[in-house]
Formats: sequence, C-alpha cells, structure tokens
Amino acid sequence: MPAKKSTLRLPPLTEDQLNPAQRTLLESMRAGPRGRNVTLAGPFGCYMHAPEIGEVIQQFAAFCRFKTRLPKRLSEFAILVIGQLWKAQYEFYVHARMAEEAGVLPLTIRDIKAGRVPAKAPKDERALYDFIKELHQKRRVSDRTYARVHALVGDGGMVEFLGLLGSYTLTSMVLNTFRVPLPEGATFPFKEPAGR
Repeated sequence: MPAKKSTLRLPPLTEDQLNPAQRTLLESMRAGPRGRNVTLAGPFGCYMHAPEIGEVIQQFAAFCRFKTRLPKRLSEFAILVIGQLWKAQYEFYVHARMAEEAGVLPLTIRDIKAGRVPAKAPKDERALYDFIKELHQKRRVSDRTYARVHALVGDGGMVEFLGLLGSYTLTSMVLNTFRVPLPEGATFPFKEPAGR
C-alpha cells in the first residue's frame, strides 16, 4: 500500500534553517563514507534536533555500516532482519534495495519481509538470522548459535556484529518513535499499525 502522509513528531528542518551545531553535524555526515548525498531525510533529520548526540550516533552507525569486517551482503542482511523485527518502514524500504545489490536473494528479502524463515538463504545468512531471532526472543544465544556466527567472523567480528545490531535497533527506534515518513510515492513494506 502506498505511504500516506506521516504525522512526524519532530518538525522537519531544511538546510537553510540549520543552526551552526546542526550545520556542523550535516557536514560531518557528508564528509564520511555516506558522502555528499546525505540529506535531512530518514533518521538524519531527527539527529539534527540534538546535534551533539546525533554526531556520536552517526559516527557509530557509519562505522557499523561501512567499516566492520562483515561482508556487505551479511551486513545488509542483518539490517533487514532488524528492520523487520521492529517493522521499521523506512529502514526496510531503504535497505531492501541495498541488500539485493549486495547479493541477498530477492526470495530471501521477501521471506524476511513476510516474517518467514529465509529457508533458501545461504548458510551464513541463516546463521545470522538464527542468532538475531534467538537473541531478540530469549535475550541470550546458545553456544551452538554463537559458534555458527563466530566461525564466520571471529572474536572481533562478533563485537562488530553486535554493534551493527545495536546501531540498527537504535535507528529503528528513532524511525518508529518519530514516525519518519517514507519518500514520496514509496510503498510501505509492512502493514501500518492501528492508531498511527
């Protein structure tokens, strides 16, 4: 279903409205791996309302997205699983395309979106999927579940993987709490909850 007008909880800002601290944050984002195309859409517009913490969050998020030892395909896969768990419309909408470009199969993306186990996904993606689901359901992971992911990424990679999950959980909370809208004409990946 097409996205309807959102009731954004933070007033949207335009670049000409930014104060010096906000402008510094925007320039910091543009100087990083995201590049000059960063706009005030998505979570970035929210961070502008608290630029000091916004800077810390965006630096952490940029590291988790662009600099961990996880292959891009696995990072994007994990982001989709988090987005689906939180029903974060904007996050899933943006990262579904990125995940496919990184090599995640369209069938796998559809299964994740529908809340189904991605049965045809490669073993490494299934290991991450099982880890993320178990961690969110039980708040812990078994030795077997841990070992499957650890075999892929090692000790440091486990820390970075958990950082990625935490970063995109925070992004999901920001997007959902502040009701960040999808781009004009975009379609919601998930059914909108009642009372929205």
